[in-house]
Amino acid sequence: MNFLEHSKLSTINHLLISKKLATVFIALCFFGTLVAQKPPKVNLKKLDLYYTKMVKDWDVPSATIGIVKDGKLVFTGSYGVKEIGKKEKPNKNTLYAIASNSKAFTSAILGMLVEEGKLKWNDKVKDYLPYFALYDPWVSNEVTIRDLLSHRVGLGTFSGDVIWYKSNLTSEEIVKRVKYIPAAYDFRAGYGYSNVMYITAGEVIKKITGKTWAENVKERIFIPLQMDRTITSPKYLEAKGNFATPHARESDKNIPIVWEDWEEIGALGGVISSVNDISKWMILNLNHGMLGTDTIFSKKTRNMVWRPHNNFYINQTKKNDFNRHFNAYGLGWGLSDYHGFLRVGHTGGYDGMITAITMIPDKNLGIVVLTNGMNSPIMAATYYGLDQFLGVETVDWSAKMLTSKAKRQKEDTRITDRKKAHILHTKPSIAIEDCVGVFKSDIYGEITISKKGNDLRMNFEHSPSLSATLRHWHYDVYEIIWDVKHAWFNFGTVKFNLDNNLKIKGLDFDVPNDDIFFEELKPYKVK
Repeated sequence: MNFLEHSKLSTINHLLISKKLATVFIALCFFGTLVAQKPPKVNLKKLDLYYTKMVKDWDVPSATIGIVKDGKLVFTGSYGVKEIGKKEKPNKNTLYAIASNSKAFTSAILGMLVEEGKLKWNDKVKDYLPYFALYDPWVSNEVTIRDLLSHRVGLGTFSGDVIWYKSNLTSEEIVKRVKYIPAAYDFRAGYGYSNVMYITAGEVIKKITGKTWAENVKERIFIPLQMDRTITSPKYLEAKGNFATPHARESDKNIPIVWEDWEEIGALGGVISSVNDISKWMILNLNHGMLGTDTIFSKKTRNMVWRPHNNFYINQTKKNDFNRHFNAYGLGWGLSDYHGFLRVGHTGGYDGMITAITMIPDKNLGIVVLTNGMNSPIMAATYYGLDQFLGVETVDWSAKMLTSKAKRQKEDTRITDRKKAHILHTKPSIAIEDCVGVFKSDIYGEITISKKGNDLRMNFEHSPSLSATLRHWHYDVYEIIWDVKHAWFNFGTVKFNLDNNLKIKGLDFDVPNDDIFFEELKPYKVK
């Protein structure tokens, strides 16, 4: 064998060896990928024990939690009692108000109307509701259906909620008052979570279909999905049975309160449901609108409502707990990334009930958490459950978030500061009889002040449950003693404003809370 032949043979052997090594390497890589992609085995008993301790630590009356995976409800956990002072425990069929988690139902219905050719996403709202008006005529003419659903019309977060909260106004009457809400930022140049815009969306649905939002959501979603226990008003609770009681919180104690009826403004948050029924809703969404071979809503709708329409700030220079790189709002859904996966979800706040629905579409995974108290661990439960099923490194979310909540509560000195500023032994500059009268709020309606014994009484024209006794606080300021317990607020005062001749001109409210802004009322005396 000459040198040339030997060299040629060596080259062939080298290539064969290299090919074998490459094959082995590829096989090892493929095996490694299979190992890496193998779903984690979740210890459901451990998860249940964690949730049991969490509910106790947070002192929430009850929580029911459901997890869906690959089209099935694979975990349910029920903890606590349906009402403080009673022994009855919840289960996967116990009803809770899911509040703003209902917004995704509203956007889905509008998507169905788009598919039916009855609406376009970029249609102007005024084409359907000629009376619709905002703070500016030009903006009023430009607002589209997408704008309503993505919180970008220019109104502040929760601004205007004082119009509809516990009121008997119709949805149309509420929408007609929206024009009195001041702008918080330029049109489409910011984010302001707007319940009143979802009430408006509900009126658009009613205008197009000739049926209420409640009728639409029942016919188009509840019945096809066999969400047999899901309702849109507390008036159906007794007939259904097995429902939790909402609770306010005062002096670190849970206090049972009555159910509020949100059916008239249901498009913003009227659904009352259970873990078992919501699991069907999550499975439908994870399957992109398909129910078996039936299409409840199309992939086009899925892509539209899960498309970021309003983006939030993320600090890209610092790490965060979720390895998050974007945060946004779609149409009825919140959007972000969670350890590299798309996260779709929402939360809901109802008087005495806090809830959350969260999905990881890439993993066909969803979690629903329903609670009936204001001190609620909805996101601690959600994050801990997600981490277990995703197999990512987790932390004790319950302990961490409970510590953060306690810190925030300690730092919130609004009520403490006001009580410290209380000046004793002062007298009003006006006689109590002169305080009596009718005050008009453009944004709301009439507020009547009357005299009863040595105290004053305050009554809201459209909201009987907001009635209260007014007791002298200091100078021309009176403390509001509400007739009933409220979930979002307790302490508050109202000041009688005088002109230069010491005649009452109007009222200023000061009710410190993060949800219902009484200061927006600005009532002036008319009688």
